[in-house]
Amino acid sequence: QVHLVESGGGSAQAGGSLRLSCAASGLTGSNICMGWFRQAPGKVREGIARFYTGVSLPYYAESVKGRFTLSQDNAKNTMYLQMNSLEPEDTAMYYCGATRAANSTCFSRTLSSAAFPYWGQGTQVTVSS
Repeated sequence: QVHLVESGGGSAQAGGSLRLSCAASGLTGSNICMGWFRQAPGKVREGIARFYTGVSLPYYAESVKGRFTLSQDNAKNTMYLQMNSLEPEDTAMYYCGATRAANSTCFSRTLSSAAFPYWGQGTQVTVSS
């Protein structure tokens, strides 16, 4: 059984930083696509960063590229999202999600959150101006 647990959300001023963690269990084998999503009130869930097992360079959405960094600690089965230069527009509930997919699918800009069957409970990030 796959279990994802996010932590590290909170409040920050614009220009500040936060780091999110996602502890995973039950995910074994290869062809795993795992990433961070966010959903603001009234908006669709947006995929912002993803990685694929065995591939070193993550995918980033344009909205966070250059400000957010995804990393992994395989020994701890934990994925992180370092968020710098935060903006009020980054305010949302942040989720980690996982699925099994091909490499090309994982890095597709059009990959929908609907393709991810495994989700954490989410952690709130609020950025004030």
